[in-house]
Amino acid sequence: MTTDVTVPAAGESVTSANVARWHFSHGDTVQKGDVLVTLETDKVSNELEADANGILEILVNEGEEVAIGTLIAHITASEPGAQPAAAPMPAGTSATTAPQPPALPQAEPSQSTAATAPIALAVPPAGESITSATVAKWLKNDGDQVTMGETLVILETDKVSNELEAPANGILHIITPEGDEVEIGTTIASIDPGGRELQPTTAPEPAHPAPKAAGDMPQPRPAPQPVPAAPAPARPTPAPAPRPASGPAPSTPAPAPAAAPVSDGRTTRRKMSMLRRKIATHLVNAQHTAAILTTFNEVDMTEIMSLRKTVQEEFIKKHGVKLGFMSFFVKAVTQALKDVPSINGSIEGNEVVQNHFYDIGVAIGTEKGLVVPVLRDCDKKSFAEIEQDIIDYATKARDGKITIDDLRGGVFSISNGGTYGSLLSTPILNPPQSGILGMHTIQQRPVALNGEVVIRPMMYLALSYDHRLVDGKEAVTFLIKIKESLESPARLMLDM
Repeated sequence: MTTDVTVPAAGESVTSANVARWHFSHGDTVQKGDVLVTLETDKVSNELEADANGILEILVNEGEEVAIGTLIAHITASEPGAQPAAAPMPAGTSATTAPQPPALPQAEPSQSTAATAPIALAVPPAGESITSATVAKWLKNDGDQVTMGETLVILETDKVSNELEAPANGILHIITPEGDEVEIGTTIASIDPGGRELQPTTAPEPAHPAPKAAGDMPQPRPAPQPVPAAPAPARPTPAPAPRPASGPAPSTPAPAPAAAPVSDGRTTRRKMSMLRRKIATHLVNAQHTAAILTTFNEVDMTEIMSLRKTVQEEFIKKHGVKLGFMSFFVKAVTQALKDVPSINGSIEGNEVVQNHFYDIGVAIGTEKGLVVPVLRDCDKKSFAEIEQDIIDYATKARDGKITIDDLRGGVFSISNGGTYGSLLSTPILNPPQSGILGMHTIQQRPVALNGEVVIRPMMYLALSYDHRLVDGKEAVTFLIKIKESLESPARLMLDM
């Protein structure tokens, strides 16, 4: 008799789970009620217990992400002298040792096998909508000695970058080269705690394969194999020469990038990064989905520039940050959203979602592309707190530390093209938001004031909005409210 072990439902919005840890090895005898495996979703961790006594047959390895309802193991009722359908782990493996991908060579059976079994390094989950990641950069070479907690590789998804650390001390064996895109849960390397040299191979065959009997259960899925990088020679590569018993291990280069730029002298082709591809898709979808219209105005920056000059020194002494322009714009947008609430909403299907909070996204340019982290509860924060948040996000963006949570939940966005000298532009919406404000460069221009021509520091403002939800009158009113707040900063202090 065989009992199936499947991934249970974990809530309406949860569609998959990660097999975080097996508490028994393939071929172990388990008892009803034993905790077999720890499953992780993007919200909770869950321990799955055995529903029957018998021999455990693992079908899905640790680190793999699978859909709800997926069959991950069998429990076969044991009989005297019966053996599991798949070969058990080598002698000496403890009950808490995780099953290892069969593609990784095994050490000679010994009493220390459990302690020195290779540890798979897999791509971790990064959010509900993220299904793959790119191996952006290996920080260690193949064959290097690594230490637990040491950063090994930088992974890039279509939203954020992530650093993966070594889970143990040992020798690093890289499977996936830089530039390759792999699915969440894919094993991209292994760490050999015993320091044994593993031979990369694309088609492992057992020396004496066991005959398969009718009704054998499926075997655990093998770990992904290295993808050769052109123009590198085809794998499998020969086994490296044995290392001396003592002394530092020589480093061998990591696999070459799989998608290196190709040039013919006149043009160069390179693969788009995941972030750039996501940005491209996002912007095109925004224009196909929303009815985007842009309205313009200009603002006299004299009062804000004068105020900053007057209080800057004391502001820095008290708060430890400079008083920039962005905090004024964030506060002005927050007040305008209160005055024209229709822009603080979005369309979902046939419903209008009205927001009653003020989380403002601020676009930050990085070497890899544009990210829009969100400043939370801007109506409750001081100018100094907003400036500090912006500094923190800019640092995280520069260091590649922006997380999914940093980007979620904004109700409105601000983009400052003036940083790069832009005089005027039409910003594109950041769905599902219904509005985005474009700031531009400050330029000394002649303007008419009280019947006279004077030179003033002027900035063009652009408001792009979703015309499905926001009418022209509301959009123009919203932009005028921002203009009034910026030209009279005292209005911001008084919430006017």
